[in-house]
Amino acid sequence: MVGSVLPGRPGNLTADQEAKLQELWTATLTVFGVQGANTENRQSGPVTATSDSTPSKKKQSIFRKQKDEHDSKTSGDQNDKYGQSKAFQQVLATQNPESLRKAFWSMVKHDNPDGLLLRFLRARKWDVHNALVMMIATMNWRMHEVHVDDDVMKKGEAQAMQDNSSGNATVKKEAQDFLAQMRLGKSFLHGTDKEGRPMCFVRVRLHKQGEQSETSLERYTVYTIETARLLLASHVDTAAIVFDMTGFSMANMVGRIWNIIKGWLDPVVAKKVHFTRNIDELEQFIEKSHIIKELGGDDPWEYKYVEPTVDENQTMADEIRTNQLLDERAEIVKEYESTTQAWIADSENRTTLQLKRTALAERLRAGYWQLDPYVRARSLYDRIGMIRASEGGVIQYYGKPETPNAPKPLIASPHNGPPLPAEHRADDVD
Repeated sequence: MVGSVLPGRPGNLTADQEAKLQELWTATLTVFGVQGANTENRQSGPVTATSDSTPSKKKQSIFRKQKDEHDSKTSGDQNDKYGQSKAFQQVLATQNPESLRKAFWSMVKHDNPDGLLLRFLRARKWDVHNALVMMIATMNWRMHEVHVDDDVMKKGEAQAMQDNSSGNATVKKEAQDFLAQMRLGKSFLHGTDKEGRPMCFVRVRLHKQGEQSETSLERYTVYTIETARLLLASHVDTAAIVFDMTGFSMANMVGRIWNIIKGWLDPVVAKKVHFTRNIDELEQFIEKSHIIKELGGDDPWEYKYVEPTVDENQTMADEIRTNQLLDERAEIVKEYESTTQAWIADSENRTTLQLKRTALAERLRAGYWQLDPYVRARSLYDRIGMIRASEGGVIQYYGKPETPNAPKPLIASPHNGPPLPAEHRADDVD
């Protein structure tokens, strides 16, 4: 039901789930080197992390208690089929705890910190050790392999526009490929399903193998997923992906292939995949008023790419204000961490401390949206008024946004196509 808190989320935890969350917080804060994280109530073993490039024998024994308990399970466990345990050990042996701490809070963005940890716990079936391994490996991937926050999202579409004129052939080609996918609308974000989840549409027919480089395809995919994260909220922390196979030459084979591979998947994952063949079947999951006309629904919205403007990211040049907002956020983070430690240790005042943590999480959420224009390049979804950072992160999918100060319209460009539909008129665009 839309608006209700799903199980395993902040505000709807069993006693056992709350205990697992506390265990994961203890382990996480220990990894981050937060003072006082090693409390008597913690369930994890000792941690040693260093910035040295060559780990010593002792450094490799981090979380020895949990590692020993899980060695027999994880050595050949499918949970490590992507090498996350190896990445976990390598990261903790080579990364400074404070850099990991900063990477974590950068990943949080507007999210509820509890909600983020719970996502990893659910993904690893409430196994604290495996959840920690997955989270640290994810942070490493974001920070060092893909550079989500300091490159993909910070530079965004505007940088691709600049690189489109680069004298470096490789840089120019990657930018052209990225922009080609944006202009084509190979995938896009719009609307919500019956569960209130934001939807990502993927037009399978528009993907041609070899048409774009693997690097640009990865960047485009990461960019879309990370932008979709901005549409989530504490009570709606997942998205729905709609694969539109209209006109896809191999569409008839997909069902047969799925019947084979679904047996290889976790049943929980397999149950999340549904095949629909017509509008009536699609309406089981999405209200017809929220199904775009392209798929036979009543929503008149159409994907049209609006080009970046020259000055849309000018606030990112204001280093003084950026640092001020970052400093303010850092103070709230410290208070959240210390309150979390108290919440774990002080069972008598746990309810009061949880209320304080909830209030601090809201301050982090509100503070992120103040910071957002200074650390993230504007996207298509900012320009069409869907993501409204200046209004505290309001997400506007349908109808005319109600804002007292309508922003100035963007200058048209040859790539904009026809005028925006009524629900996203020019005077509604950020």
